[in-house]
Amino acid sequence: MPRPVALDNVAHADLRVALRHGAAHGDAVNQALIFPTEFAEAQREFAILFRRDPKEGLQAVALLGLDRDENLFLDGDRWTSRHIPLILQRGPFLIGLNPEGGAPTIQIDLDDPRVGATDGEPLFLPHGGQTRYLDHVGKLLAAIHVGMGDAPAIYAAFDALGLIQPVALELMLDDERRYVIHDHEVLSAEKLAALGPDALDQLNRAGHLGTAFLLVASLGNMAQLIERKRQAPA
Repeated sequence: MPRPVALDNVAHADLRVALRHGAAHGDAVNQALIFPTEFAEAQREFAILFRRDPKEGLQAVALLGLDRDENLFLDGDRWTSRHIPLILQRGPFLIGLNPEGGAPTIQIDLDDPRVGATDGEPLFLPHGGQTRYLDHVGKLLAAIHVGMGDAPAIYAAFDALGLIQPVALELMLDDERRYVIHDHEVLSAEKLAALGPDALDQLNRAGHLGTAFLLVASLGNMAQLIERKRQAPA
């Protein structure tokens, strides 16, 4: 379990964090939660699907692999995609929410093996202030926080118009290897194309129409995923 503490420029003045990825750091997953704030980048690389969580409701996920614990965009400790899902890109950092309101803070999991590495990046400058790396982390966490807040209304708008539809995706790698992805949904291109002018205007005024087109476009990446699977070692 993570042991997050609030990041402090005095207590953690000399703390360094290694910029590492790989299976040892939680990247060996076949799908990752993503947020509307990263859809523009994510749709260039990944197919974006939806799943319905009994507690959390609709959630968007980037499809990274076809088998359990398989990330076809990970080569050892290196991502081969231009975009890394923010939830995995954040490393050992978390969002600290103030129960009394106010701006969220940055927390860090001190048990993460990347924390305290001698070859890591410093978080604070010698005479105070944040390093560029910590500034970058803050932007990542802010994008996650905003995305988490925006997602429910966006997904509810799509759902209300019947755009998000259950689907069983059948992927054929060759004559013998076949995968079927169950229990997921997609934003239907057919349903989007069939919307009347009032519904389209409604989505456009809410700022969601562009997002809908990004989600539809992302499904074209399924062919790339199949090709990566074909080329992956057996």
